[in-house]
Amino acid sequence: MKKVLIELNNITKKFDDDVIVDGLNLKIYENEFLTLLGPSGCGKTTTIRMIAGFETPNEGQIIINGKISNDLPPYVRPINTVFQRYALFPHLNVADNISFGLHNRGMDFLLKFFNEANLRAEIIKEKLAKGVPQPQAEKISNRDLNQKLEEKIQESVTRSLELVKLKGYEKRKVNQLSGGQQQRVALARAIINRPQILLLDEPLAALDLKLRQNMQYELKEMQRTLGITFVFVTHDQEEAMTMSDRIAVMKDGVIQQLGTPKDIYNEPVNRYVATFIGESNIISGVYIRKNVVKFMDVEFDCTGYTFADGENVDVVIRPEDFDVVPIENSKINGIVTSAIFKGVHNELCINIQGIEFVVNTYENYEVGQPIGLKVDPYEIHLMKVHTDE
Repeated sequence: MKKVLIELNNITKKFDDDVIVDGLNLKIYENEFLTLLGPSGCGKTTTIRMIAGFETPNEGQIIINGKISNDLPPYVRPINTVFQRYALFPHLNVADNISFGLHNRGMDFLLKFFNEANLRAEIIKEKLAKGVPQPQAEKISNRDLNQKLEEKIQESVTRSLELVKLKGYEKRKVNQLSGGQQQRVALARAIINRPQILLLDEPLAALDLKLRQNMQYELKEMQRTLGITFVFVTHDQEEAMTMSDRIAVMKDGVIQQLGTPKDIYNEPVNRYVATFIGESNIISGVYIRKNVVKFMDVEFDCTGYTFADGENVDVVIRPEDFDVVPIENSKINGIVTSAIFKGVHNELCINIQGIEFVVNTYENYEVGQPIGLKVDPYEIHLMKVHTDE
């Protein structure tokens, strides 16, 4: 069973009379990549700020490593944060930016961080290698320890830069770096502290498309290499789908659905999730009987759903799940109203009985051309109708 690192129990956060996070419950596991996904104002950034300790919930408990941590200050929590604005120090070079946190820790912390026994053993070994007699070698001063700690910090800087693919940039000023390089420096500054949990608040938002896509793969690989928990905040569904082990889709301070990218894409629980994750055709239908649903005045076979006979349902069909077929073999017919070449496929808008459908196909169609469609039973997803949507 996976170990729970963070548990949010009935967390509520208000600013004045506005409820930003509303009774949120969430468990975050060791070594997972969890993404909080939603539009601006849905409460995702406020949630990670409460996890980090920058905000305090009005109600509920934040439990970290089994201990209630609501009032624990940020610097005590086993957490580091990478912000959308990287907050690098312009007067420091890359190496000094990365080592800033460790250099501002006291000796007691650093001795524990780098394992004091190992440090002393290394110092004695180095002294003996230089011909210092054993009794004198075992006399270790604070100066010896400070020199060894500085050596360890610099080694950690080098390892962190290698991990983010910036080896050799130690002396570079941060204002001489590109946006992508600055983002990597911010990551290195966070991971050098060996946090159990790394919080990332839309760190890719300022990057151009190609660099953003490259960083998605690198972040996921970095998370696997480090073996630490990443909690990532984004409004970009592609980022979430590419990197995440699990996604929490948020709206108005509430988690609408929590699951793997595949589950959320294939089995959305409501219209909001279905439209926020990928493109969807959502049609009103009626569950006729077991494995039969009716929409657009046509009965279709479906599979895997149980509703009451005659119950109204929402039918979800992804654009890529329609099959374009000759008119004589189709279940429903329409007229192409728009055709856009997307590189890999053509995106068609099709008018069927006054309702617009989006269909992806490799076939070429012209505007005004009739088209026939059918859909396999396993490509039809049914959802319960929610009257509040």
